[in-house]
Amino acid sequence: MINNQVFVKDEVLKHLAIHYLRFDTYFEGSPENPTMHYQPVTCMHCENAPCELVCPVQTTNHTRDGLNAMVYNRCVGARYCSNNCPYKVRRFNFFLYADWYTPSLKLQRNPDVTVRSRGVMEKCTYCIQRINAARIDAEKENRPIRDGEIETARQQACPTQAIIFGDINDPDSRVAKMKAEKLNYALLAELNTRPRTTYLAELRNPNPELV
Repeated sequence: MINNQVFVKDEVLKHLAIHYLRFDTYFEGSPENPTMHYQPVTCMHCENAPCELVCPVQTTNHTRDGLNAMVYNRCVGARYCSNNCPYKVRRFNFFLYADWYTPSLKLQRNPDVTVRSRGVMEKCTYCIQRINAARIDAEKENRPIRDGEIETARQQACPTQAIIFGDINDPDSRVAKMKAEKLNYALLAELNTRPRTTYLAELRNPNPELV
């Protein structure tokens, strides 16, 4: 169960499952022994999000934090947002993945995440329920949210700490320092979508004689 959605094995084999994170694979070198490069692609939470402009019911909208949020109970399944997304990271819920009848599954659901039915668009939300929980705790203690206090689900599950999440407006935060590095780049930056999610390039030395 992912984000309160139940995936059936047969539908996964037919590539009908909902993906919140896609891995693009690129090959370099000879076909017999190529070098593979992987790039994870998720919702970029663009500042100039193309998906927000075409939604007829304003299901996808911009929050004050700069997130590209979803109001699932407002979505009518027009799929204009998916068509207008240059990263192709939105998925349409064709089937009733949410099992409403199995009693044991009711106890497995996350009460902080909306339980969606079929006919709506699905995408990464930066685990907004975790952001709101940390914000509430910080407001109770009358303090700002600490750097590293919020961890997204995929960040928490990553064993190599390849995913960093934080406040890019705080110059002292870890994510802001990494975004300021010269190797930082945005995917399809030429489209001027101004994505919040960016990448750090990896430098490799193909010449073994150079140290």
